[in-house]
Amino acid sequence: MATAAHALTPLAQLSRAVADWVNSVRELTQPHAIHWCEGTDAEARELTAQLLRGGELKALNPEYFPGCYLYRSAPSDVARVEHLTYICTRSQEDAGPNNHWMDPQQAHAKMRELFRGCMRGRTLYVIPYCLGPLDSPLARCGVEITDSAYVVLNMLIMTRAGRPALERIARDGGFVRGLHSVGELDPERRFIMHFPEELAIESFGSGYGGNALLGKKCHALRIASWQARTEGWLAEHMLIVGLQNLSRLRLSVGVRQDQSRHADSAGLAPGLAYVHGR
Repeated sequence: MATAAHALTPLAQLSRAVADWVNSVRELTQPHAIHWCEGTDAEARELTAQLLRGGELKALNPEYFPGCYLYRSAPSDVARVEHLTYICTRSQEDAGPNNHWMDPQQAHAKMRELFRGCMRGRTLYVIPYCLGPLDSPLARCGVEITDSAYVVLNMLIMTRAGRPALERIARDGGFVRGLHSVGELDPERRFIMHFPEELAIESFGSGYGGNALLGKKCHALRIASWQARTEGWLAEHMLIVGLQNLSRLRLSVGVRQDQSRHADSAGLAPGLAYVHGR
């Protein structure tokens, strides 16, 4: 059980490994501020209000869609970016026959140049998350760093994100590292790189769905497939996240109905509709 707020250890002090990685990303990306996500209702409300004020979210008719918001992608920001998605393993054979491959050193060099200084004037959000029940030995954890508040709202709902996830990471030690920036939404500077051997994901230049929500298909499909092969279990796309979420994939995410932020199987929670184009 959570303790009183005044007695909580600051998130940045829970895991040295996570804190060290966040500091290295801060030095590379040069953000204006860093926000460690607690995963609370108040935090979600504050971020929602922030996006409403900025015009990124639009509240839908409360009579028909109470608690729902519309979020539009940029017209050039599309989901179908397979030609810009790479599996970066030392051996090309390990990338699989149907994936694009890039040498890890080449991929890291390319992404370092894209990420260098990309968060100047922006907030760097640190999102610890757990795919699956927090107390399950089958669940897997990660941390996504992003400069998108919209990504934070999605991850708070899609996963069990915030302090409890970071506490599990501090206990278990291992986690998947996900680094994301919307960049300038330039299609010519858009890449999604997977480093299975490093349990790492880097995504730049998109705010769209699976390109930006790195706990989704990047971790739950591609990295989980590697984890499954090396650890001796079976990965099936999205099932690691939880079957109760599958009925809600018509919307990108939903605002929480209960403490776990998951809709029940009968229908959709209030949420954020994600629409491509303007």
